[in-house]
Amino acid sequence: MTAITRAAIVGSGVTGLAAAIQLAKAGVSVDVFETKPELSPLGSGISLQGNALRALDQLGVWEAARDAGYPFDGLTLRAPGPDAPVVAQLPDVKSGGPAYPAGMGMPRPALARILLDEAVRAGAKIHFGSKVTGVRPSDSSVELDVAGATVAYDLVIGADGLHSTVRDLIGIETRPAPTGMGIWRAFVSRPRDVERTELYYGGPAYIAGYTPTGEDSMYAILVGDAEDNFGADAEQATRLMLEQSRAYSGPWDSIRADLEAGAQAHYTWFTQHVVPAPWNRGRVVIVGDAAHSCPPTIAQGAAQGLEDALVLTELLIAHDEVSDALWEQFHARRVPRASMVVDASVQLGQWQLDHDREADAGGLIFSVSQKLSEPA
Repeated sequence: MTAITRAAIVGSGVTGLAAAIQLAKAGVSVDVFETKPELSPLGSGISLQGNALRALDQLGVWEAARDAGYPFDGLTLRAPGPDAPVVAQLPDVKSGGPAYPAGMGMPRPALARILLDEAVRAGAKIHFGSKVTGVRPSDSSVELDVAGATVAYDLVIGADGLHSTVRDLIGIETRPAPTGMGIWRAFVSRPRDVERTELYYGGPAYIAGYTPTGEDSMYAILVGDAEDNFGADAEQATRLMLEQSRAYSGPWDSIRADLEAGAQAHYTWFTQHVVPAPWNRGRVVIVGDAAHSCPPTIAQGAAQGLEDALVLTELLIAHDEVSDALWEQFHARRVPRASMVVDASVQLGQWQLDHDREADAGGLIFSVSQKLSEPA
């Protein structure tokens, strides 16, 4: 017997769909509400470390994700300059265990579609164009105002991202804060010699890099100081990324060719936050980016959201009721782990901002990866 029989999930991102899959498979009636009118086809790529791949296997979608992505082991470091010399080839820790590669890149829309299809197969009902405007928890249920109607649920899961409506509605004031860094992203073609993530440290950007996402695709990044580039139109954005990439050669020559041919550049700021425990207010709980966000310096954003969903649903399925004991176990397993990842991600970025040449970035990444190899 599960702790709940009917659940609402707000948000159709990675975290929300993962929770929907597990609850629906356990026989819970699940409604997923998404403000957008459809699953967005837009997006660049995503890097998934081993612990994220392990989570996808628990959801039953690892094989589909593997086929849609580009698994790899290791990390290449290059120096800026005309020849883009390779300065190191580093092995990655297999944080998901020996059954999975160290990492994988894939198109974000492909991952979203795989998770959505699995949630529907499991029995979850997906409601696009459904905006949540109110939530009122009581001891035994939650009233949810959504799409002009009021519906009662045993539990509401707010998985609605950085700018979470559910977080606001239940009075949690912690918000994502800028870290001082910003990132350009572009989805481009993959040169044949790019077979793993490659990062360039030095030059005009703090980090320049790219990750293969498929046989014919990869996504490229440039990380620099946070700037007000949000008003740039598509042509201006492409020009800005092109100009900031001029110091980098090697596969960057191919990336610039794609940008010049019309590949779109997108800009965002790095943010960080962790909501202090508890993440719930009665029978309403926030997870994923609504509860914590980190710069993508160790590629753990989606992984931590997946782990939130798996731990929460595991407990809901194992317990007979929504109790203080359930919430205590959830927070004990998730808050320290998410906080550790956010702290490490922010520290790596701060070392770049401080131009700290003595910082042991590799040692920090290795230490975090070792800890993440343990199940959430």
